[in-house]
Amino acid sequence: MGDAEFSVRRSLTELAEDIGLKFSTVRNARWAVSRWPEEHRQSGVSFTVHRILGGIEDEEERFTAIRTPPAGKSRWTPDDASRRMGRQVETPVSPQEKISAIHSLAQDDEVAAQVTGDLLRRPKVATKFPAEEKARVVEEFTRDESIAAQAATNLLRRPDVAFKAMSDDGARQQVNHAQVERGRQARAEFEQTHELAPVVKHFERTAEFLDLITACHAFVAKAGRTVPGLCDRRLGAVERDLVHERIAKVRGVLTELRPEFPQVSDLLRGLALADA
Repeated sequence: MGDAEFSVRRSLTELAEDIGLKFSTVRNARWAVSRWPEEHRQSGVSFTVHRILGGIEDEEERFTAIRTPPAGKSRWTPDDASRRMGRQVETPVSPQEKISAIHSLAQDDEVAAQVTGDLLRRPKVATKFPAEEKARVVEEFTRDESIAAQAATNLLRRPDVAFKAMSDDGARQQVNHAQVERGRQARAEFEQTHELAPVVKHFERTAEFLDLITACHAFVAKAGRTVPGLCDRRLGAVERDLVHERIAKVRGVLTELRPEFPQVSDLLRGLALADA
């Protein structure tokens, strides 16, 4: 900072202290005065308008502008000057000016959140949102997993919403996967914590074994009724290959069962299916 600039700053500081104003206020006033030589100052036009229009860089344009009020008006107002400079106005009139004012007042996140909540409670406001914008807002509001889960639960309780959601293959697969995983977790928790878990597990193993025995009996009985009817029939090559393929699969199952369930293997061994 040069000596001259330092001297000016000190003088402005002393003046501000003497008249009880901020240094920035005095400095801005000095700048505004410097932008308007006395012969170009307009009587009847406020100092505020002179200060705002002082932002026009080109001198000729600046001096012409202050002598030419907006169309339909006899003189400049601070808001008209702000519009001329593309600044925010004190009293917004157009929709865009009102939007700019709201943005300016809602820069604080808490204020913005409160304003958004209040506006969305107005049905006419909510209905004017485009569908894509509504979806984006919902996505933003549900980034928290707990909130997303609660919102999804509430929405899926609505039959029409659930129906439309399940028409999406990805959503349906995720729901099915979640159901399976939820069942697995519930079963694991039951087995680890419930006192009756060992008894239930024993019953289930018995039931599964009986299901296997029943399946074996059904297979033997069905095959026993079907095979005799094929004895006098000559199978074609395709049919014979298909029968051989199925017999190989049956033998594979027997091979897997034999070490664990010899009694089941013995039961099925009684069925003799000769190669056709």
